Amino acid sequence: MTDVTSEFDYVAVLARCARGDHDALHQLYAKEGAALLGVVLRIVKDRGMAEDIVHDACLNIWQRADSFDPAKGSARTWIFSIARHLALNAIRYRDREVNVDHNDPSEFDHDETFQHASRVEEAYDWQTGQRIDECLEQLETERRNCVLHAYVDGLSHAEIAAHTGAPLGTVKAWIKRSLLRLRECMA
Repeated sequence: MTDVTSEFDYVAVLARCARGDHDALHQLYAKEGAALLGVVLRIVKDRGMAEDIVHDACLNIWQRADSFDPAKGSARTWIFSIARHLALNAIRYRDREVNVDHNDPSEFDHDETFQHASRVEEAYDWQTGQRIDECLEQLETERRNCVLHAYVDGLSHAEIAAHTGAPLGTVKAWIKRSLLRLRECMA
């Protein structure tokens, strides 16, 4: 019996991903998607969450494929380590999540940006608060509100997606990109 994993050229597929070849990511997912889901599911013990994490792992693999260094280990190990780390982080964040009562429809009726501003200022000293407010103002309203829901209100990505009506993957991408922009702005 031959080892199927040795016949699949993970390094070449990652190199193609780094060049923007969508078919390469599809091939990688077809080859390892079920195994990635199995690994993540054993960690988080929630199928929906595991599927979201595998989706995020594939996005991370796609976005960071050019950072893979074969001198540091195998490509397959690198791929699985990304999924594993995301799963472990999800467990940590899930344990810290704040339960929010969504029975009050007026909770989000007001201009959400102004609702959050006072809480953001309370969380930081005046100068840092002023700077973060300026940086937050540079974000598009939808993205700013997603970040504030996640980090001020303590909502999960799924709760934010349900509230905004945006797809879960979109909410995650908005938050990730917004945090990168905030980090650059604050530097």
